[in-house]
Amino acid sequence: MLSFGIGKEQTIHVSAAAALPWNQGSAMAAATKLLLLLVCSYHSLLAHARHGPSYKVLATGSLSPDAVCTELKAFPPSSGAGATVPLHHRHGPCSPLPSKEMPSLEEMLRRDRLRAGYIQRMFSGATNGTRDRAQQSEATVRVPTSLGSSLSLDTLEYVITVAFGSPAATQTMLIDTGSDVSWVQCKPCPECHSQVDALFDPSSSSTYSSFSCDSAACAQLGEEGNGCSSSQQCQYIVHYGDRSSATGTYSSDMLTLGSYTISSFQFGCSHAKSGHDDKTDGLMGLGGGPQSLVSQTAGTFGTAFSYCLPPTPASTGFLTLGASSGGGADFVTTPMIRNDRIPAYYQVALEAIVVDGTQLDVPRSVFSGGSLMDSGTVVTWLPPTAYSALSSAFRARMAQYPQAPGRGALDTCFDFSGGGVPSVPPVSLVFAGGAVVKLDVGGIMLDNCLAFTANEDDNSLSIIGNVQQRTFEVLYDVGQSTVGFRAGAC
Repeated sequence: MLSFGIGKEQTIHVSAAAALPWNQGSAMAAATKLLLLLVCSYHSLLAHARHGPSYKVLATGSLSPDAVCTELKAFPPSSGAGATVPLHHRHGPCSPLPSKEMPSLEEMLRRDRLRAGYIQRMFSGATNGTRDRAQQSEATVRVPTSLGSSLSLDTLEYVITVAFGSPAATQTMLIDTGSDVSWVQCKPCPECHSQVDALFDPSSSSTYSSFSCDSAACAQLGEEGNGCSSSQQCQYIVHYGDRSSATGTYSSDMLTLGSYTISSFQFGCSHAKSGHDDKTDGLMGLGGGPQSLVSQTAGTFGTAFSYCLPPTPASTGFLTLGASSGGGADFVTTPMIRNDRIPAYYQVALEAIVVDGTQLDVPRSVFSGGSLMDSGTVVTWLPPTAYSALSSAFRARMAQYPQAPGRGALDTCFDFSGGGVPSVPPVSLVFAGGAVVKLDVGGIMLDNCLAFTANEDDNSLSIIGNVQQRTFEVLYDVGQSTVGFRAGAC
């Protein structure tokens, strides 16, 4: 059972069973689908059964390498006014990418710590006004999709399939709510990494054009501009945290999203990419800056978009442009906060945390460092005071299970080897405006550990990771300055 509450009086319940496709023709087939859903969880086997006030969760290992894609029924926005495309975990069996190998939990958390630290330092500099030019150059990249000495776009987890050009050429792209400039690898590209689809060939598209150096689009790139080519074509460069980069010609062409086409979509046609080799074709920026997909298509779809991250790598979510403004009765909403110095990011105000129906005794001022919604960060990062209270309350309600060693950034872990189905207390996040988001069971634990961790200090930005966002339609309504959550959307 999934629940959302608004304040203390209004609660919306959505049965988990409603999200499962039931095969009326065969009870055995239906049972097989249900079993497949249970075994294909992301580092955990989850059950939505209730025992008293608690969910039940059974911990297991990683996603099986021979798992198959389960097209669980998704419930995209009902307005039908926008463009909706399927969204997949890049390592799952639903992904179009050839490599399905899931990184270890420890490696994933190592990358996550680097990404979170980078974002927090950027916001700290923007708030304090102390960034030097080198820091400003990093901040212009919007989100550190490449972090650490050997990391790059590996911090991003979800992909969509779109098409560029006329005729349309399929491209599989990572999505990122903190990046603005979108790019794909283009012919010729002697320094590009290998990818699942053919390199986009600008010469084969009748609608392709490059921007001149004196164009408004080129000027708008700001520090992501990279001068002119010998033929006076506008050049762009996007730097990542490990000093790798994507660089090439800033261009426009037809973009196909589902059944919709967007003419003159601006993107980077990359002729050199260093620092990663994950088989994706490029990156689609969903940030709040002028170059992002959302900003460019606002005239067609409006300024609201949403996504639903699937519950497991073996299931399917969606990305929608043109989501209904305000969301509707099924959503709980909280004000969106923007930082003009870092416009790509979407911030919210986390005010409290509830465990098993009891609000933690944490002053609201502890969350004064701000909070950020991020599709690329995995777990949720909290001020140490808030995390300590959460960990203590969670451990107290899990006292029947032996504690286990920590794993990477996660230190509230349990030993479930004694058998049986462990009961896990529900956790809710309370945002400004009285929006209470009761997490899906898969948003509470990652493998055998609580999927939350602590920042370095209470002044650091909190980051709401993608584990906590799973199964919810997360609505970013830029025009109304709200962020909304709808339960059981995928």
